[in-house]
Amino acid sequence: MYLKKFINLSFLLLFLPFLIISCGLGVDTRKYPANPKEKVKKNMEEGRGFKIMDVAKKGGSTNYEFASSNELWRASLDTIDFMPLSSVNYNGGIIITDWYSNNQDTNESIKISIRFLTNEIRSDALDIKVFKKICKTNLNCKTSEGYDELVTELKRKILKTAKIYETQKKEEK
Repeated sequence: MYLKKFINLSFLLLFLPFLIISCGLGVDTRKYPANPKEKVKKNMEEGRGFKIMDVAKKGGSTNYEFASSNELWRASLDTIDFMPLSSVNYNGGIIITDWYSNNQDTNESIKISIRFLTNEIRSDALDIKVFKKICKTNLNCKTSEGYDELVTELKRKILKTAKIYETQKKEEK
């Protein structure tokens, strides 16, 4: 008998806050239309839903765009393939290399970040930053950003390679 009361009390204490909170949350009717068809239209415009007919029109399949099908992405990775990568995020559209130094000068190293602003192959599609670190000792390092010549060279190489990949893709079709 005490167990049953304890379970009922536990249940009440567990779900009572949810009931109170859910009653307190209201919807601002000025922001959401009262007509259900208008609500659906607004939700679709904001990307909150999907239409069954849209899926049926596509034959039930979804069109996925993988990193390997993005020419800019592939060209960027191919261009900096000699450098170790620190962070790569296709969905976030960013590639960051780790510090790289050639064997000749171990006191200098560079780091490159490539941010994708669009998937189109054009000159303003990439935001490339080059950082250079010069160390006199392990604890005495200076880092600077810039190096416009290297940024221009990287951008040119990536765009040229991406255009080649795009041409090959069109020829395959």
